[in-house]
Amino acid sequence: MNWKNVKLVFLREVRDQLRDRRTLFMVAVLPLLLYPALGLGMLQMTLLFQEQTRTVVILGADELPPPALVEGERFRAQYFELPGDAEKLRIVTDTNTSGLPQEGSEPNADVLSTAQQIRDHVNDLVNLEREADASRGKSDPAEQQELDARVTTLKGEVGEAMSAAGIEVMILVPEGLKEDIAEINRKLAEGQQDISDVDTPRLQIVRNSADEKSLMAYRRVREAVENWEDLLLRERLASAHLPESFPDPVNPDQIDLARDQQLAANVWSKLFPAMLIVMAVTGAFYPAVDLGAGEKERGTMETLLISPATRTQIVIGKFFTVLLFSMGTALLNLASMGFTGKYMLSIAGSGQMSQLGDVALPPLTSMIWVLVLAIPLAALFSSLSLGLAMFARSSKEGQYYLTPLLMITMGITVFCLSPAVEITPFYSVVPVMGPALLLKAMLLANAEVSSLYWYAIPVLLTSVGYCALGLWWAIEQFQREDILFRESEQFELRLWIKHLLRDKEPTPSFMEAGICFGMIMLLQLAAMRFMGDATAGLTDEQMPIRMMQLLMIQQLAIIATPALMMGVMLTTNFRKTFKLNWPSLKYVAAAAILAPVLHPLTVELSQFLGQHFFPPLPESAQRAIAPMLDSKQPWWLVLLAFSVAPGICEEMAFRGFILSGFSQRGRIGLAIVLSSVLFGVMHMFPQQVFNAALLGLVLGLMAVRSNSLLPGVLFHMMYNGIEVMRNRIAAEFWTSSPMNWLVTTEGVGQDVQVRYDWPLLVICGVVAGGIIFWLLSHGRRFHQDSVKSVSDTSGLSRVSPA
Repeated sequence: MNWKNVKLVFLREVRDQLRDRRTLFMVAVLPLLLYPALGLGMLQMTLLFQEQTRTVVILGADELPPPALVEGERFRAQYFELPGDAEKLRIVTDTNTSGLPQEGSEPNADVLSTAQQIRDHVNDLVNLEREADASRGKSDPAEQQELDARVTTLKGEVGEAMSAAGIEVMILVPEGLKEDIAEINRKLAEGQQDISDVDTPRLQIVRNSADEKSLMAYRRVREAVENWEDLLLRERLASAHLPESFPDPVNPDQIDLARDQQLAANVWSKLFPAMLIVMAVTGAFYPAVDLGAGEKERGTMETLLISPATRTQIVIGKFFTVLLFSMGTALLNLASMGFTGKYMLSIAGSGQMSQLGDVALPPLTSMIWVLVLAIPLAALFSSLSLGLAMFARSSKEGQYYLTPLLMITMGITVFCLSPAVEITPFYSVVPVMGPALLLKAMLLANAEVSSLYWYAIPVLLTSVGYCALGLWWAIEQFQREDILFRESEQFELRLWIKHLLRDKEPTPSFMEAGICFGMIMLLQLAAMRFMGDATAGLTDEQMPIRMMQLLMIQQLAIIATPALMMGVMLTTNFRKTFKLNWPSLKYVAAAAILAPVLHPLTVELSQFLGQHFFPPLPESAQRAIAPMLDSKQPWWLVLLAFSVAPGICEEMAFRGFILSGFSQRGRIGLAIVLSSVLFGVMHMFPQQVFNAALLGLVLGLMAVRSNSLLPGVLFHMMYNGIEVMRNRIAAEFWTSSPMNWLVTTEGVGQDVQVRYDWPLLVICGVVAGGIIFWLLSHGRRFHQDSVKSVSDTSGLSRVSPA
């Protein structure tokens, strides 16, 4: 690697970007001006904007017991945590509570007249709802449906009437409320213990929760009424010579240990990771498009290609340029937002924001971690953005490609902001999530910081690996002439579909293989609701049979059918696409031996990772696996659902159509890796994703080397069949000689688990390693001997099996 050439390319691209005033404005000027401007704008809006006063009507206000709830046209300010909220509600009552003439008496009279009519409808609605609830489950379904329809209609009429009259909330005070409460207070004061003969009517508060204005007014009304009710209760207890704590026997003291620094850390732990992710991808977005697709449009790509720098050095120089602007954008935005946020919170004064206390910036160690974790995040987004920009024909097309990356990043950001999501060994190796959650934990500092340092190792190592993969992909795009110099063209869906159906190839293309996987995932998502409805209301005896039936339907309809249909419609050689050839017996023997020797290794690895790395399986997955563990179910049905159907259907899709499509460009190793990764992703749950991806590598290697699907089908069926039978064989079999020195059992009864001992694992490891090495080495010799027979770029897909 000639780093001098990389430096020259880097400096050239940086100078070009700095000459662009738009880039300078987006990277440097906008972050420094945006957040102060937003802060000043919000402060100005807070000072100028006054929430409109909402109208609350109280009918029967003279029946309200003391102390007074209303003063004039307002609730008493003492009932609000923020006294200013009392000014945001205008009270219209049918009684002059202040003794003074009310303003706007004529409009109030119209409102009261409408409110009187609404009260009659509300009483009818209450009676109708009681009738509907009483008849639920007892009357005819048609009659019940009619009652529910009448309730819905009446609710609509009441809501429309309140909205037309400008009434957000109505309080209906029943007759005799003041006398009943006074009677109860008198009896308690006289020491009478039996007051069951007094039935206090209930206050009714009418609001429309679908109307934002009504909902906002109702929240304030509820706060005032609840505090007023507490005051009534305290006066009642005082008149009865009872302590105020009487209704609350325990009445615990609330002790809040939060310090100002922790409150501030809680704020920054939400803002900094989110802004770092979003700004890192945004900062890489436009420079990558300009350095990739923009160079194609300007016609300056040829100038770079004739320079002494290799294409790899050119891409690395461009990568460092995008990385510089990505980090600059992210850090400048964080700095501007941090100082602006601290300043605005410091002048917020009283109110809800005052609960945050003195919001100080994070300590120096946390800020260092912000800088450290910004590097892998910016590097990952820079490499991905650059690869997509290289693939694009034009700047406009590059923006289309990069927009989904931004959307996916936003989804990951929202996930990381959830308080329930914390850094774990599994999340530490997930791209983007690992750095974001580690930074969140560092800022919160709610655990020992030394324990968080251990997470930094997998986070940084995996981030470097993901960045290297992204950069390698960008270099691969830059090495290909068909991508580097292709012209911009207009895409039309009708012509594209016509081209697919007319200009068929013997095997599917890379894009067609990806579309097939996308269809499988979409169908699985759509089938979730169907499977939930199909199992609803089933008994424990019916559930296992139905689950196995649904699993077989899923394999046939969701996994196998899309691959078969696309193979028939889009290819000319069905046999070659799905590798329907008779394999050599040595590959059949290899598959028959690999399945039983790999099973103990993968099972023990999965159990170890499940205990220390992966999150536990959700209940839905455990319910799907339960029929396999139930010894009461017919063994042939369990094998058919968990072994035969997946072995055939999944191999047809992933080692047939998808692997053939990925192999068309001749990159056999990359095709095997991609098909195995997608095979793992299809299983959705982390434990199954990891295990399926590992087995997918073996299955893909076996399919390519044998040029046949049958060894993989045999391996898949045997592997799943062994897992089925392992969970159905009685524990006494494993504890008897000679099995007792190879396996051990854990648990009792139905919870017994079979664990493989180290002698068996060593034997299986040696045998499996030897067979896999034979497949790899035999494949190299086989390819070298047969390379002359390759007539296209499909690699081993056109070579006859040995």
